[in-house]
Amino acid sequence: MTSQPETVHTPDRDAEPPPQPVYGSVEEWVTSHFLPMFRRPLGGEFRWCAQWWRHAEAITRLTALWHTWEALRLQPGTGMATWLRDHLDHQLPVLLGRTGPFSMCSEDEHIDPRQARTRQPPSGWWDPEPSPTMPAITGEPLTH
Repeated sequence: MTSQPETVHTPDRDAEPPPQPVYGSVEEWVTSHFLPMFRRPLGGEFRWCAQWWRHAEAITRLTALWHTWEALRLQPGTGMATWLRDHLDHQLPVLLGRTGPFSMCSEDEHIDPRQARTRQPPSGWWDPEPSPTMPAITGEPLTH
């Protein structure tokens, strides 16, 4: 009788490779899926900028939509319904709305959004005020 080598099954060798994304980038997802699928009449309530990639907020929101779409498309049954309800339905009015990142743009013209300004607060502004329950911060160790 000859001895057969014992086959050892390891989880790594037997596991299926993780699913690959359908789209390789947010740009591909936007141009191949998002824009053809979710069409809106532009100009009134909805805004779009052909140079959407120049808007940091839009990139952030669209990337979040793409990543969640890639994950939830793999969920059987209600994955896409969940994505529509919990992700797209919230982001779409913000992204395309009158006060969204494309508010100053049209399909034909990109206008850089103005960044809000800030000023330095007066010295000591953020220092906590001493109180009976919280002594002033002096850099000295507290003694009881």
